[in-house]
Amino acid sequence: MFRKLFNLFADRKYWVRQIVVAGISGGVAWFVGDQFITNGGVVAAIVSTLSIRISLHKSLREGFGQIVGTAIGAGVALLTVSLFNVGFIAVATTIVVCAVVARALHLGEVASVNVPVTALIVIGPGISESTALSRLGSTLIGAGIAIFFSYFSHPKTPVDRARTQIKSVSAKAALLLAAMSEGVAAGYTQKEAGNWLARARLLVEEVPAIRAQSVEARSHARWFPTAEKDEAEEIYIEGVAAEHTLVQVRTIARTLFDSAVEGGIADSTQKQIAVALSAASYAISSHIETPDDISDVGPTPTDDVREAGSALADTLIEDGKDVDQEQIIRGLSIVANIGRIADSLDQNSPALTDVITPDEPAKDRVMKVSPLKQSSNLWNKITKIFRKYF
Repeated sequence: MFRKLFNLFADRKYWVRQIVVAGISGGVAWFVGDQFITNGGVVAAIVSTLSIRISLHKSLREGFGQIVGTAIGAGVALLTVSLFNVGFIAVATTIVVCAVVARALHLGEVASVNVPVTALIVIGPGISESTALSRLGSTLIGAGIAIFFSYFSHPKTPVDRARTQIKSVSAKAALLLAAMSEGVAAGYTQKEAGNWLARARLLVEEVPAIRAQSVEARSHARWFPTAEKDEAEEIYIEGVAAEHTLVQVRTIARTLFDSAVEGGIADSTQKQIAVALSAASYAISSHIETPDDISDVGPTPTDDVREAGSALADTLIEDGKDVDQEQIIRGLSIVANIGRIADSLDQNSPALTDVITPDEPAKDRVMKVSPLKQSSNLWNKITKIFRKYF
């Protein structure tokens, strides 16, 4: 019984580590907050708990959002309470005004929620200018302590976490391609193809997490002195390549499913398709172990993928007169898909190197639009109005 209980936590050591660090952070925030600010421990502990995340980078963003939210919330709360006193109108007005201000400043989702929440904390009993300032100070303490302790909440660096995610999802993609290869060779059913497509969809759902972690690794390297910028950029491109690979795997699964619905793959092309899928699976597995995918002697696994794709294309063209045209088109689609997988593994495709990949989505940032850009836009509007009337 004790061993089973121990394994329950041992198998979740990363999660245990994070909640322990979060607990210590909250306790320290409460202690420090009470030491420096009268009755400031509770607010500091709340902010620490809301701000701490699984990484230093994310906690910095959460902490900044808390600080911005508290500053706006304190000002709005003091204004509304001075006009209406504490009551229904003051609370409702504070929430509405905070939401409008957060929208006007283009704050992200996190900070937009924090603005009315912290305003309600400030608007509590005994509201005054000194109370608002003390709660703002407690917020700064809680956010700062959360940022400090978040450094210890994960044993790996952002680059290592991104690499682990990419390896994990790539291994799943390789296994799925191997299963599809065996199924095609044995003569698969529509039910099997449906299972492959479902697994492929689940793989693609992991893309946002990989992208977010790759963005974090690159952002972390920009300001953290011990981080390697080149390594972070490489892992970011690796994440983009993994995304392209997963999309191609899903497309192949969809093509095989459509072929099963229409009566199955022609016997003359089953072997070549199975060989091509097997070569793609092996190339991904090899890339996991040796990302550079360089071989001084003989062809590389990605060369084998392209050769298998070329052989499949030749077979499809030779059987063009005897095989249904739609089946030929689907077969050529698979040829294109495995070619893109090879290009993604080699990272030599212009789609990876020449296309600027957008940074993290604006909705995930603390401020969707930078203060400098907002100021510039506001100044341009004022200038236009001035020129129009003066």
